[in-house]
Amino acid sequence: MSNLDKSKPKEKIILGIDPGTNIMGYGVIHTLGQKVTLLQFGVIHLKKYTGHELKLKKIFERISGLIEEFEPDNVALEAPFYGQNVQSMLKLGRAQGVAMAAALAREIPITEYAPKKVKQSVTGNGNASKEQVAEMLKTLLQIKELPKLLDATDALAVALCHHYHDGRLQSKGNAKGWKSFLIDNPDRLI
Repeated sequence: MSNLDKSKPKEKIILGIDPGTNIMGYGVIHTLGQKVTLLQFGVIHLKKYTGHELKLKKIFERISGLIEEFEPDNVALEAPFYGQNVQSMLKLGRAQGVAMAAALAREIPITEYAPKKVKQSVTGNGNASKEQVAEMLKTLLQIKELPKLLDATDALAVALCHHYHDGRLQSKGNAKGWKSFLIDNPDRLI
């Protein structure tokens, strides 16, 4: 790789997804270095489908359509968190899995982020409300009017979180430790 290639800013399209079984949010951003441009965001309405399997089919079709339209380099999803209803959690996990399958079918890398990580990345506060996240995105991405359903802005926040973390693995247990760091960075050893 030449010095010219190293100085050229990375260009990416990131599809962010806020999984849901009644409403699934999505947001698509284009990044060039640190510059972020909003391409599209919205929701997939699923309440009208009576059977869970029909909802899953619709999720797969709509996410596949977004992937076809925008050709994202990465897909970022908000990881489901355990509430009080185990059945809801299982259904949400299925919805997330189907969205992941749509990306995997196209060999697009997927990264999951915890809700607190997403909020922290966008607002600086891991306990921020959906409204606070939406307002910050309105400023950062110059959105003229916020949508009624904040699932769309939640999905945008996931995409932006991925951009900020540049796809670094977010799960536990994968740190290599100091020994690996020193092997990888001998010039930093005194």
